[in-house]
Amino acid sequence: MKLITATDAYIARLVFFPLVGTLVIAAMLLVLDKMLRLFDFVAAEGGPVSVVWRMLANLIPEYLSLGIPIGLLIGILLAFRKLAMSSELDVFRAVGLSYTRLLRVPYMFAVGLMLVNLALVGYIQPKARYAYEELGFELRSGALGASIKVGEFTQFGDSMTMRIEQSQNSGRELFGIFVRAEASSGTSLSVSAEQGKFLATDDPNTIILRLTNGTLIHNAPGYDTPRVLTFSNHDLPIDLPRIESFRGRGGGKDREYTIPELVRIGGDGTIPEQQRNQTRANFHFRMVEVVMMLLMPLLALALAIPPKRSTSALGVFLSIVIIVTYHKINEYGEDVGALGLVDPIIALWLPFALFASLIGWMYYQVAFVPGGQPIGTLEKLFSKSGAAIRGLFSFGRKRSFQE
Repeated sequence: MKLITATDAYIARLVFFPLVGTLVIAAMLLVLDKMLRLFDFVAAEGGPVSVVWRMLANLIPEYLSLGIPIGLLIGILLAFRKLAMSSELDVFRAVGLSYTRLLRVPYMFAVGLMLVNLALVGYIQPKARYAYEELGFELRSGALGASIKVGEFTQFGDSMTMRIEQSQNSGRELFGIFVRAEASSGTSLSVSAEQGKFLATDDPNTIILRLTNGTLIHNAPGYDTPRVLTFSNHDLPIDLPRIESFRGRGGGKDREYTIPELVRIGGDGTIPEQQRNQTRANFHFRMVEVVMMLLMPLLALALAIPPKRSTSALGVFLSIVIIVTYHKINEYGEDVGALGLVDPIIALWLPFALFASLIGWMYYQVAFVPGGQPIGTLEKLFSKSGAAIRGLFSFGRKRSFQE
């Protein structure tokens, strides 16, 4: 007996293309939305544009973990909806293929993608999230080579301010330079120059600003009048602010812990109860989100088959509403469990049990009850509402024409 028959291969093709399409579209929408904000953030911090792509790359595992369940659900739903609308599903049923047998290939997809999602949320996403936070920290602190904005005052530490009127040759040639430095003793130094350029030194914490054709004003508490010096060339040393090191991975942020680390922290009695509640809630949240994918084929099949002689796409709409609503319920359950108000097992696995029971009932109605349609009532209401709205618009157009 073949493990994969021609029917299975046919269903696999029907599932694969909408699954991949939905996953790519969902991921791209999330990436594009975040990319615009990251460009604004990087531009405001004066960092290199390349860091945007590095930050987006570290967000992809998180976006994939959100898009995979939706892609799986929509892929299976559209495949079986096509079979139902073309009456091919009736042919399969007539030759003795039950719904349970037809779900063999969808469950292969579900188990494979569930393992991929487990690797993402359990191991890859926490480390990628930490790398994303580290890039943001380095960008804010200047470790990524923050640039001096032309025409604006740029602060170097607490004691030096610089302004550049014009920059050419990728910042190698500077024009219209003003520098103001103040020491804690009250000594101040103001320098203006026509041109200048930065030079590296042996000390990584110090650079040289070589100025050309300018004026230097030196003032101190003991001076009766400031001292003024004109120069043709002058080297001004600039102490770069020390970059603080980024925190270690985790640091109380549960999303940066891998699953084994969450288990270890949640079972460690020496750790404060509040942190243990947070890690336990986050662990059960990830597990529920992953295991929930095993229910997607049943839900997709139950919503894919419309009543006879109906072309309504209500099932597609409901599938999105159901999965988004359940995800929000899980987020609320995680928050409640993290606060210690309810045990995370109850807060997250009880809704899962109710969700699984609802899906089981819907699948039973379709697969084992003759003429069963779990959303039949909603289909009728949807159809009547659509007819009423069409009639209202038709009446409005007719009345306008008569006037």
